[in-house]
Amino acid sequence: MGRLTMTTFLTLDGVMQGPGGPAEDRSGDFKLGGWLVPYADEDMGKLVTQWFREADAFLLGRGTYEIFAAHWPRVTDPTDGVAAALNERPKYVVSRRLEHVAWRNTTIVRDAVETVLDLKQRYQREVQVHGSAGLAQTLIKHGLIDEYRLWLYPVILGKGKRLFAEGAVPSALELVETATTSTGVVVAVFRPEGKLKHGNFMFD
Repeated sequence: MGRLTMTTFLTLDGVMQGPGGPAEDRSGDFKLGGWLVPYADEDMGKLVTQWFREADAFLLGRGTYEIFAAHWPRVTDPTDGVAAALNERPKYVVSRRLEHVAWRNTTIVRDAVETVLDLKQRYQREVQVHGSAGLAQTLIKHGLIDEYRLWLYPVILGKGKRLFAEGAVPSALELVETATTSTGVVVAVFRPEGKLKHGNFMFD
């Protein structure tokens, strides 16, 4: 049985919107896109490539899918591990609006929850989610994510779409891996650990 992993770039205040460029996601009048780019380095490339090798398939929201589909099919270098994985392996895009897609090995799906349950049975290794802010909210709400790979950038934006938005289900996570890049990005890998636990430092 496979597992669902989510890789997300985040500012210190939890924003995941528009990391790769000013025009990537302007929804909500967001004008701060491209905040990740100055921090890209060799460490980032190595870790990203390593994780992409573990993917059997990809599950993406419509917005992220369209960004990827406009870029990665144009990367034809056979030594580029990210491009090879994305171009060759199955991709599932969750959308109620899309009717046709041109990127090969892509399937349009309507129901994220049913699709995840099916994909975990179909694939033995990882089904990977990257970005996909709207889809992330559904997956978090239904407890479908087996591992979070969070890239924490030394940036504060004060606005934008957040990974853990208002209404996220209270829960506990286990930290299983950490790394730090040469530009000061902290990479933290978490796995769900069940319900939130409570305590009390106050005297009776």
